[in-house]
Amino acid sequence: MGLMAHSAAVQGVQATPVEVQVDARKGAYLFTLVGLPDGAVREAKDRVEAAIYASGYHIPHRHITINLAPSDLRKEGASFDLPIAVGLLAGIGLIHSLERLNTYAMVGELSLDGSVRAVRGVLAVATRMKAIGMTGLIVPADNAVEAAAVDGLRVLPVRQLSEVVEFLRGHLDLVPASFDAEKHLRDAMINTDVDFSDVAGQEHAKRAMEIAAAGGHNILLIGPPGSGKTMLAKRMTTILPGLRLEEALEVTKIHSVAGRLCSDQGFVTRRPFEAPHHTISYAGLAGGGTNPKPGTISLAHGGVLFLDELPEFSRQVLEVLRQPLEDGNITLVRSQANVTFPARFRLVAAMNPCPCGHLGNPVVACQCTEQQVQRYRGRLSGPLLDRIDMHVEVPTIRYRELQRSGRGEGSAAIRERVVAARRRQAERFADTQTVCNADMTVTQLRRLCPLETEGHRIMESVMDRLGLSARTHDRILKVARTIADLDGHEQIRAPHLAEAVQYRGLDRPTSIRAVS
Repeated sequence: MGLMAHSAAVQGVQATPVEVQVDARKGAYLFTLVGLPDGAVREAKDRVEAAIYASGYHIPHRHITINLAPSDLRKEGASFDLPIAVGLLAGIGLIHSLERLNTYAMVGELSLDGSVRAVRGVLAVATRMKAIGMTGLIVPADNAVEAAAVDGLRVLPVRQLSEVVEFLRGHLDLVPASFDAEKHLRDAMINTDVDFSDVAGQEHAKRAMEIAAAGGHNILLIGPPGSGKTMLAKRMTTILPGLRLEEALEVTKIHSVAGRLCSDQGFVTRRPFEAPHHTISYAGLAGGGTNPKPGTISLAHGGVLFLDELPEFSRQVLEVLRQPLEDGNITLVRSQANVTFPARFRLVAAMNPCPCGHLGNPVVACQCTEQQVQRYRGRLSGPLLDRIDMHVEVPTIRYRELQRSGRGEGSAAIRERVVAARRRQAERFADTQTVCNADMTVTQLRRLCPLETEGHRIMESVMDRLGLSARTHDRILKVARTIADLDGHEQIRAPHLAEAVQYRGLDRPTSIRAVS
């Protein structure tokens, strides 16, 4: 008797439907599993047999063949345990009704006692099941929240194999899971652990962070140890606009595939903040494995990637950033599959002005030679620096300034201005793929960033004096466009352009010997 259960295989952040086809015919007991399974799937045979017996069911002596179709798609992980067990029980005649079996897909790992354990990638499976018209999805209870975020799909959480069997036999009704994703996204903006008001002084750097958030610009903070670079970076997500539902679903999908979700937080409601150590490997940053899993840059999708001590990262690791900074994704090529992960993040990087960290410090003398400073900064390639719009100096704050500054402006007030600027950009880029000013194409830049006579004079002077590249010219215009948006002006004016030029610290010749 040929029967099947429905499931899915996850590759990258996409799911492909898989049919668990079962043939159980009379003969000596033999359990064969085919369909390109990996080691974890092949081991499902032993887990499934133990779980079935522990749940009170019996497998008669049959010649059992289970095929995971399509057979040319590699199947990985323990998520096929549940559909294999259900398909087997249907194959031996324990489940007679095919209506529910044919309209509900399922995923889940089985313990030897018959309990159903959480698996990775459930949101990707739920999204795909809705797209192909399945009525519902049976998932482990710990995965219920992420699956229920997909509107229009009936999600049934279970804890035991017996619950699934009895539901499919029509002897038990399961209560669908519900999750109001929009409400949780609104609530996430109210309570935050950190706030910009915690940062004393550094008004120039705070202004730069606001501009970076408003225009989606990548930013490099340059300053001595203890000047507040890390504090500023950690608060970047608090002034960014909140996640929209479609963004939250995509971010949650990545974190689900990576196994970063837990049962009490099955849905990502805040923009991610990833801060890897400078010893991170190429695979740790980019992702990897036989069946590639997302790396840190993909986990930062929709949020902020903070790289502290930027020159201390290996050159090979830093060069990984070039594709995602340009395209918003990263492609991992493997012998068995090519996988593309979303990786559209905003880069916040930090570095000391020199190896000892005290170049330009009015209190502590710098011990570095000119050659050491040049060598230190030379660890950052030109193509990488070209993709960072803003270079901002963060000087040491004096005690008198620290006492005088008091409690600064909070994140909520700054975020209001950022959201207003983003709204102007959304109207400007309507019906295009561009999201914010930092992503403008050359054509859009020429059309949307015309300069007044005074603006042309400033740009000519800056380009000739500093010998800036055409790409740097475009970066300055994009930042100036954002400053104008924050001021509510449609036209880029001379003050906007002059301020934008100030955020190119590494382009100034004097930046090697002083950080002003």
